[in-house]
Amino acid sequence: MKIVSVRQMREIEQASVRAGVSLDDLMENAGLAIAEALRDRLPSPGSGPALVLVGPGNNGGDGLVAARHLAARGVAVTAYLFLARASEDEKRDLAVDAGVEIVHAFEDADRSKLAAAAAEAGVIVDAVLGTGRARPIEPPLSELFAVIREHAHAQIVAVDLPTGMATDTGHMDPNGLEASEILVLGRPKIGLFLEPTGAPWRFLDIGIPDGLDTRISTELMTSDSMAGIMPARPARSNKGTYGRALIVAGSESYVGAAYLAAAAAGRAGAGLVTVAVPDTIYPLIASRLAEATYIPLVEHGRNAIDSGFAAVQVTDASRMATGMLIGPGLGRTPSAVEFIRAVLLDRREGPRLVIDADGLNTLATVEDWPGRVRGPAILTPHPGEMARLRGSTVADVERDRVHSAQSAAETWGHIVVLKGACTVVAHPDGRTAVSPWVNPGMATGGTGDVLAGMIVGFLAQRIDPFEAAALGVYAHGLAGDIARRSTGEVAMVAGDVLDSLPAALRQLSD
Repeated sequence: MKIVSVRQMREIEQASVRAGVSLDDLMENAGLAIAEALRDRLPSPGSGPALVLVGPGNNGGDGLVAARHLAARGVAVTAYLFLARASEDEKRDLAVDAGVEIVHAFEDADRSKLAAAAAEAGVIVDAVLGTGRARPIEPPLSELFAVIREHAHAQIVAVDLPTGMATDTGHMDPNGLEASEILVLGRPKIGLFLEPTGAPWRFLDIGIPDGLDTRISTELMTSDSMAGIMPARPARSNKGTYGRALIVAGSESYVGAAYLAAAAAGRAGAGLVTVAVPDTIYPLIASRLAEATYIPLVEHGRNAIDSGFAAVQVTDASRMATGMLIGPGLGRTPSAVEFIRAVLLDRREGPRLVIDADGLNTLATVEDWPGRVRGPAILTPHPGEMARLRGSTVADVERDRVHSAQSAAETWGHIVVLKGACTVVAHPDGRTAVSPWVNPGMATGGTGDVLAGMIVGFLAQRIDPFEAAALGVYAHGLAGDIARRSTGEVAMVAGDVLDSLPAALRQLSD
């Protein structure tokens, strides 16, 4: 499913008109779809009442059409017109004919009618601005919203976008109207994923003809699109069919990182997982993960990898691998940094790469690293690691996460997985996939190791690297959602996500 900016959505609507579906058709379809979506909140005639907040533009028109359909089903509906609409307004007149009570803000000087309607409403529909916000929300609009916040008991359902959210940046005006649910019209707007509020959203089909968004390169990951790239499991197969994942990870201080990544690679379906870990921690991991094979990396002292010899060990092992992950938990000691550089830089042959955590931190110390790393590699930075790689700040990275990932991928020539709420996967050629998952429970140590392991597990099965990264991100988020429903956000740990992977992958495979 494509994700669009304001300009792109307008272009799609214009193309729809050229294809024979008018803007009025789209508005009528949108209003009906909104009314249908509210069935679960207004289940029977006479239920409600519903309060529809109406603005001056097309978003308000959508709201009036929805109000008309709700009234036709026996729901008591008040449409509160926040701002003046055209004197000749067919949608308003049709709503009145259907039994909708119209209240104009200019006729409600003391705001008593708005306060009463907000207090009595069973559902409140925000159809004030949608994508039409062009400037800060100020009086009188901000004062009207304050009345709603003070008196409303019902949840607020936003049409397309909550009023106050900027379509292309996701920035929410402090005087805006936060939504409990968002009903997305036509195509999801990119701002929803740049500064996600956590409010659930539903996509409503408003009749835009297929094929009008083919030039848009940013897509939302969906269960259908990700299920389509799940690796096949033919009946006549063996462990070699599903590839070999080599994981280079772990140190005395971060034993769990190697375990979590390796276990996730196995759960992702890699036929064979080989773990290269420092010799001193090898027994700790091997005793817990019996399914993997191991390469104990030579050390020349406690927590000090012998960079030269260990790099040869990894290079030899990589000749049989179909995907390699390097970085989780390796640490930043001088010997670890030297080892990572020896493995990653100026290698012309080897398996496809996933570089995570301390692998990325090491690259950030090498000025010309993009051209010295064989690629396109898959880089999996969190915002702090991304800032170090770019020589910028976390605030700069987070200001526009999609553009940050896209520009970095294009500049570096590598696939970028920018982790966080609504993780972004960007390819150097411009293709971009955005995760729908927002889960505060996954903001805990080790979940990134699970993700890196999943990606290399899919990569080892010879999936296209961009698709392997997107599938890993989506399945990881789905597993996190399953874990959240079981344990709650506060109690979640990375092991819960790992334990939920089988259910997530089974859901995608069914």
